[in-house]
Amino acid sequence: MTSLYSLAHLRELPASQWDALVPDGQPFLRHAFLSALEDSGSVSQKTGWAAEHLLLEHQGQLRAALPAYRKWHSFGEYVFDHGWADACERAGIAYYPKLLGAVPFSPVSGPRLLSAAADDGLLLLKALPEYLAKAELSGAHINFTDSALDQQMLTQPHWLERLGCQFHWRNRGYRDFQDFLDTLASRKRKQMRKEREQVAGQGIDFQWLRGEELDQARWDFVYRCYANTYAVRGRAPYLTRECFSLWAERMPEALRVVIARQGGRDVAMAMSLIGGDSLYGRYWGCLDEFDRLHFETCFYQGMDHAIAEGLQRFDAGAQGEHKLIRGFEPVLTHSWHYLRHPGLHRAVDEFLLQEREGVKAYAQQARAMLPYRCE
Repeated sequence: MTSLYSLAHLRELPASQWDALVPDGQPFLRHAFLSALEDSGSVSQKTGWAAEHLLLEHQGQLRAALPAYRKWHSFGEYVFDHGWADACERAGIAYYPKLLGAVPFSPVSGPRLLSAAADDGLLLLKALPEYLAKAELSGAHINFTDSALDQQMLTQPHWLERLGCQFHWRNRGYRDFQDFLDTLASRKRKQMRKEREQVAGQGIDFQWLRGEELDQARWDFVYRCYANTYAVRGRAPYLTRECFSLWAERMPEALRVVIARQGGRDVAMAMSLIGGDSLYGRYWGCLDEFDRLHFETCFYQGMDHAIAEGLQRFDAGAQGEHKLIRGFEPVLTHSWHYLRHPGLHRAVDEFLLQEREGVKAYAQQARAMLPYRCE
């Protein structure tokens, strides 16, 4: 007997059962990461993110799962469908609530259908349309998928593919940062060296810490920095202070924080997660203004750390053409959308047909801005 049901709180499922479906090297999909978002109040119905994880069971055993949320807005997703929602409002079509299969506030590509076998994930996917109708959801959106799920999605009717573009840095076996600089055109090499010298000239040094090496006072500082990036834009932060403590308690080995210090005083930080062969830069913040400190803390320090740890990839976050001239290469991202309203489906299908071509062209043009020497 196979059944599909939803789970409103991840804590109701033992971590061992959920994590048994999570591939290695995927810190954002772990029970520890997702449950901390819920238990801290960062993700809740009050914030417009009601957990509605879909679980597929066969003969009493968990076979597949989709981390999912019932959404009443489109903030914190990094795949922007506000225009679709606005068009629906003008046409009198209900766009919310919708179902979002994603990692909240984390534009990181990876598996989304977690399963013991590929066929189990496919069964969950095929059951989604009926679930959406019964749950009175306008549609389903699965963001930042990996190539394996992309291939499965291509075989399913009525799912629409959307492309995006991010910028990731590749470690091609560099011995150190200078080894990387030696691969760049002369002018770009001098620019990066000058930026790093400007930061050092302000008397700023850096300290890398693992999750278990930060006490609560240091986590207070990390959170102040994180929250300040929202405060300067007049917005409230997505995450609560408790979320950081829960991550530190439940998955400290995956956390990395670099602290920028001036005269023995902490002035800025960047927090990353590590998984498999990748470093994922996630949160940054600074309590004072320093010239070029953002580039050093968020990019160059991460590249240095990836080289030192033998990591092959550094994903420093979404968007940002300024990454191109620092060696971050364009990478296409994928999301998939199932829209129950026939008219909305047709309109979005036509829009995405043109948008996909534009994104591909943009990614190709972006490669011309890379700083590497021409062979």
